Amino acid sequence: MAEIVTMPKLGFDMAEGTLVRWVISEGEPVTKGAVLAEIETDKATVEVEASTSGTLLRHLVEPGSVVPVNTPIAVIGQPGEEVPLSSLRAEGKVGQPAPASPEGVAGVVSERPIEVKAEEGRLPGGVRATPLARRLASEWGIDIRNVQGSGPLGRIRKVDVEAYLDQQRLQVSEVVPPAQPLPGPELLPVSVFPAGEERRIPLTKLRSIIGKRMTQSVQTAPHFFVTHEVDVEALLNLRHAVNELLPEGEKISVNDFVVRATALALRAYPNLNASIDEKKGEIIQHGSINIGVAVALENGLITVVCKNADHKSVRMISQEIKALVSRARDGKVRPEDIEGSTFSISNLGMFDVAQFTAIINPPEAAILAVGSARQMPVVKESSLQVGWRMNLTLSVDHRISDGAEAAQFLQRLAQYLESPLQLLL
Repeated sequence: MAEIVTMPKLGFDMAEGTLVRWVISEGEPVTKGAVLAEIETDKATVEVEASTSGTLLRHLVEPGSVVPVNTPIAVIGQPGEEVPLSSLRAEGKVGQPAPASPEGVAGVVSERPIEVKAEEGRLPGGVRATPLARRLASEWGIDIRNVQGSGPLGRIRKVDVEAYLDQQRLQVSEVVPPAQPLPGPELLPVSVFPAGEERRIPLTKLRSIIGKRMTQSVQTAPHFFVTHEVDVEALLNLRHAVNELLPEGEKISVNDFVVRATALALRAYPNLNASIDEKKGEIIQHGSINIGVAVALENGLITVVCKNADHKSVRMISQEIKALVSRARDGKVRPEDIEGSTFSISNLGMFDVAQFTAIINPPEAAILAVGSARQMPVVKESSLQVGWRMNLTLSVDHRISDGAEAAQFLQRLAQYLESPLQLLL
């Protein structure tokens, strides 16, 4: 039986998505899990995978269309199978039959694509460009008409905009000496801003949705914050010893240990691995512990999700988060990469941040803010010594939990981090 593929809903506040391109053409075979298309949401460019095997019988929307969630976008079935579009047409979701169907594609019923709104400015000045390329150009204040496209029919892609940026940076560096980078991991790109110049940059969709969700969170969830200082000297020594045994691409980060420790601590505190259903007046304690990890992108933040983290080793968590972060920064996240988090972690430790507070990611109950591991004077056995300390700050929705429970959770979390061999068992 033919299966209808719909525009996925990624997050409770997503209303629509832009179909960027079809990866599989009409009439081509499809295997379960294969990437059918790329769609752009308010958060990222996401790959839509097939949930069944067969033949892609029909595209129901054209690339560049903005499609409401749960709207049919394609049909997968068997060659020669009738495409079940009559019921969709009756509901007003597809157009009337076209004069003739495409030749050589078995089982395709000729229907005009679903009537969806075209995104304004999709082809300004006749320029062909992917939505991701347009967004990147807009964020950097680039006139996209100056970019040379390398795609089909001269279509401008993300790599073309990045190449143009690199060329501009090269030209600037011939005049302005490059600034010395800060020590630590890779930093986000910084553009040279001419003195005295005012620049107006359009608010991106991602920035808009971040602002909307965080405003909603602050206004509706009564936040309170609890900070705990953790002795991480044993953790850093263990991490160093473990990484000595691992190849370069598989080194484990402090954050990987934090994710594992948090997941284990949440087992004892289900109120913090919860969300609130305001309509029904219920607290939902989740059966799975899915840790959302905030990832910094050029134009904002995205949260990728390590599912069932309490059942995974530190090394498995590390490898999974590396893959999730890589796809996010390449604009290739999958729907399951960003769905289903039950608790979030925001770590700014790599930027030498002593302490900060994070805003809860609704409808979750809490979020953990992780600062840097820092050397400082500490008192040990009545003497002043040098030790390694790290601050953890928990933001909690007071409708779901209270200060005593939050403090006890942080104590349990600290026990795992201060005796880190437990995290390897």
